[in-house]
Amino acid sequence: MHLTDNEKRDVIKYLEAGKPLPEKYRFLLFDDDREVELLWNGKTNEVTNVVLPFQVIEQIDEPRSDEKFGNAQGSLFDMTGRQISGWTNKLIWGDNKLILSSLKNGPLRKEIEAQGGLKLIYIDPPFDVGADFSINIEIGEEEFTKKPSVIEELAYRDTWGKGADSFIAMIYERLKLMHDLLADDGSIYVHCDWRMSPALRFILNEIFGIDNFQNEIYWYYYNKLHGASKNVFPRATDSILYYVKNRKNFIFNHQKEPRDKPVKKLKYHFIGGKIVNDKDENGKTITYLSTERQIDNVWRIRCLQPADKSEWLGYDTQKLKWFPLSRQFFEIFKRDFGNKFGLGFCS
Repeated sequence: MHLTDNEKRDVIKYLEAGKPLPEKYRFLLFDDDREVELLWNGKTNEVTNVVLPFQVIEQIDEPRSDEKFGNAQGSLFDMTGRQISGWTNKLIWGDNKLILSSLKNGPLRKEIEAQGGLKLIYIDPPFDVGADFSINIEIGEEEFTKKPSVIEELAYRDTWGKGADSFIAMIYERLKLMHDLLADDGSIYVHCDWRMSPALRFILNEIFGIDNFQNEIYWYYYNKLHGASKNVFPRATDSILYYVKNRKNFIFNHQKEPRDKPVKKLKYHFIGGKIVNDKDENGKTITYLSTERQIDNVWRIRCLQPADKSEWLGYDTQKLKWFPLSRQFFEIFKRDFGNKFGLGFCS
C-alpha cells in the first residue's frame, strides 16, 4: 500500500465522518490481481453449499448383443442403453444450483473424480429476454397454452425482477460452482446471445481467468427469417464462449467436417514453424483433393422455422428440448472427450 500524506489524511477524514471512501481507494488500499471487474447490486462471492440426496426415479440399461453395441459406439446419442462399466450416465431433474451444490459437496463427487473427473460442461442458460415463459402445447388436433404456475411465476419474478442484476447474480453463482467441479484439464462452453454476451465474458474472465479464454464461437442462423420493422442489422448469431480450467493442461483436437465439393490443395509440412510445400522428385509441388475442411469458430446451423412442427415447441430460443446446436455440439466434441464425464444444462 502506497498512499501519499494527503491521501492518508483524506482516508482518516472520511472514516471519522462515517462516509464511504471514494472508489479510487478500493484499488489503493486492497491488493487485487483483477484489472477489470464486473460489478452489480448485491454482488457476493458466497455460493450455496447445500447437499441434497438424489432419488432414483427410473434406471434404463437394456442389454444388447456386444456386436450391436460395438457398432453404435461412435455416436454420443447411443440408443442401445448398454453401459460399459461402473459409471452410468445420469439425467438429473431439479434446480440446477442445488444440483451443482450437491454434486460439488456430496458423495457423488468422489465417484466422479475416481473416474477421472468432469471434463466438459456445456450450458444453455435462459437468455435475459424478460419474456413470458408460457408454452403452447399440442395434444392431438387441439392446442392450448400452459401458463406458469404460481410457484413458477414467483421463481421467474425473483430471477428476472431486477433485470440484468438478477440475471448476472443467478449465472455468477452457478458458474462458480461449475468452476470448482470442473477437472483441471476440463473445458466449459456457455451459450448466450447479444443481450448478455459482454457481461458473461467479464464474469467468465473473473471466475476462470482471462488467460483461459479460448474462443467465441458464433452460431450463425443461415436461414433465419428477418422482419423489416427494426432499424438494425438483422441479428443472425448466438455466441458460445469457450473457456478452459487450465490453459497449460486441457483437452482439444481440431475438428473437421465434409466439404460440399472437393477442393484441390497443396501438401505441406512444417520446418522451424514455417510452412514448406511438399514436392515430388521433379521438384513439382504435390496436390491432393481435400474432401474435408477444418471447423472454425463460425458454425452454420439451420434455424427452426414455423413449419418445423416436429421440433418447434413455442419458445423463442427453443429451450426444453435438444435442438440442432446441442446435438451437433456434443457430436463434434465426442471425439475429444470420449466417454469422460460431461455436464450439460438447458433451461
